[in-house]
Amino acid sequence: MRERLEKIPSVNNLTTAAKRIQPYIHRTPVLTSETINRMFGSSFFFKCENFQKVGAFKSRGAVNAVFSLNDKSVINGVATHSSGNHAQALARAGRLRRVPVYIVMPRNAPRVKINAVRNYGGIITFCEPTLKAREETLKRVIKETGSVEIHPYDNYRIIEGQATCTMELIEDAGAPDMILCPVGGGGLLSGTALAAAYFSKNTEVIACEPAMADDAYR
Repeated sequence: MRERLEKIPSVNNLTTAAKRIQPYIHRTPVLTSETINRMFGSSFFFKCENFQKVGAFKSRGAVNAVFSLNDKSVINGVATHSSGNHAQALARAGRLRRVPVYIVMPRNAPRVKINAVRNYGGIITFCEPTLKAREETLKRVIKETGSVEIHPYDNYRIIEGQATCTMELIEDAGAPDMILCPVGGGGLLSGTALAAAYFSKNTEVIACEPAMADDAYR
């Protein structure tokens, strides 16, 4: 089901993604805090993706993935499994492209997320709250609809889209010594690492996650 990631996206892939998504996303602000700077004796810059479309960076990858597909590929729509932000982002991207979007969501997904997906026009199929159930249900939906899977993170176009967040940060705030990047599935982290490697070679990228939910670390 997932795309096999066997190559590294190029600088051109990232710059193309930035141009592709520009009409459909916000260039979010980079904010600072004198209080936090004093606390740690450093200069912190916060890339505020909470101000992004659907309230999350996921819009970048979803828009890039949907708009990179040719008309023939996307005619039957796109599909994914997600309990939250990727579901909303893909539903919105599909609405912009005017194609159907099929979302597999666990039955216990937050009601606010379910409502948001529906408001963006997403067609929801519910499943049990396990990864196996999500993947099996998505496989069935794709078979029935002929839609194209857009995986939340194991997808080149998703990673390239997420990379644009760091590209903007570097352009607006300069090359940082270090970037602290949240990690879940790894799409944002992969894009961040690529953007730093291409556009700010001396920047160290550190993945961050909650101490009591350290899946990536383990």
